[in-house]
Amino acid sequence: LRFEKDFPGAHVIRLEKNYRSTKHILAAASSVISHNKSRLGKTLYVGDDNAIDDIDASKVKVRGLWDGEAESRLIADDIESWVSKGGSHEDCAVLVRASWQMRAFEERFIMLGIPYRVIGGPRFFERAEIRDALAYLRLIRSPDDDLAFERVVNQPKRGIGNTSLAKLQSYAREDGRSLFVLTPMVLQTDEIKGGAKRGLTQFIDQINLWRDKLTNGMPHTELAETILEESGYTDMLQKDRSPQAQTRLDNLKELVRAMGEFDSLAGFLEHIELVMDASTGGAGEDQVQILTLHGAKGLEWPVVFLPGWEEEVFPSRRSLDESGMKGLEEERRLAYVGITRARQHAYISFVANRQIYGRWQSVLPSRFVDELPHEHVEAVSETGYSGIPGGDTGFTGTVEDLGERSNYKSPGWQRLKENAGKFDTRPPRDATNLSATSGGPSGFKVGTRIFHDKFGYGRVAHTEGNKLTVDFEKSGRKKVIATFVQPV
Repeated sequence: LRFEKDFPGAHVIRLEKNYRSTKHILAAASSVISHNKSRLGKTLYVGDDNAIDDIDASKVKVRGLWDGEAESRLIADDIESWVSKGGSHEDCAVLVRASWQMRAFEERFIMLGIPYRVIGGPRFFERAEIRDALAYLRLIRSPDDDLAFERVVNQPKRGIGNTSLAKLQSYAREDGRSLFVLTPMVLQTDEIKGGAKRGLTQFIDQINLWRDKLTNGMPHTELAETILEESGYTDMLQKDRSPQAQTRLDNLKELVRAMGEFDSLAGFLEHIELVMDASTGGAGEDQVQILTLHGAKGLEWPVVFLPGWEEEVFPSRRSLDESGMKGLEEERRLAYVGITRARQHAYISFVANRQIYGRWQSVLPSRFVDELPHEHVEAVSETGYSGIPGGDTGFTGTVEDLGERSNYKSPGWQRLKENAGKFDTRPPRDATNLSATSGGPSGFKVGTRIFHDKFGYGRVAHTEGNKLTVDFEKSGRKKVIATFVQPV
């Protein structure tokens, strides 16, 4: 960006001709990125050899939906419609801001038999942290599950080495009983000593305690949070300074959210068995691509779906908290990347409600939605998905129309209608003013149990405006901003 200042008289050549996307897609992307101040301006235009004629080019579709389930259902239906008209699954890509968003689409595609693959990482339920959490839950439900026992007995580390575990496995094979049943018997002998004995004793005691809590009626979502906290798993990730640690925490939160969709732990685990056993095609087959926006750079597809365009999801709250305006501009560049991955059709969607820690919360559309040019965008809603009337063919119009035609009365939809097209009323927050944000009482009561990404679980001890004094279970008493915690 300093090149022209450092080298006066240098000639800037702007590479603006685009041979990939339609004029509507390019205009939408250019409009969004134009809000960044730290850039050398350029406006993309369609190259002469672009295969999509202006007459045939479709506008960027923006859809407001009721919740994440409706969003995944609509995108799956769109993909099936595309394939039924002669397209292929590999023509389609779902680009998400964070890996935790993949779960809903993976489950929907498995349910409908849509072949897919995750690019840049394992599928949601194959991720190490998810398998660990599921192993704990399986062991709580079925103590005789030796595979679950072996996976988590030393995860996180409890000082139990391979030698001690091999002894237990040998005795279990000889005795014909499960590791969970046999371990307390072995611990009464001198076969296992020192740190391994203490670690195994603690592990068995914790499993029995959590089983009692489930038997005594603790909700399965709360039990999952309790296991992750009391086992030390959450603390292990919070102390991990690697870039992947926060992503793993987010994935675990998404797992707990998924559990909230089921009435019992047994029902949830049975569902997971079906999901993990399902086959949606092997490598090299015609498959829908699911990947993050970061992983999509340099790639392109005829049809691109961009879900989750909501405040604090995209732009990411963490990026705003950590990097302020610089972070916001990087998020906006990701929006630009996402839109321009589409050659023919780009679908942007946001929801009015998301389930967070088992509770429904209304959310706002992303500020990036407001930055889209109305003349290149169609606001689309289909009956049965968002509750917006419009007949079987839906309706087209501006972003404001989408909000105006909604018959929902939730806070999310009301704010959606009030804020549509009003970017200036929601200015970006930067690092210098985040801590000063104040909008009256926080809404948290003394004694409320909360979760903070950095400090973990705690209870509110005192409130002052939007500032909270919290007694954290692991970190002691801290003062935090209400915006950065979630009720549990």
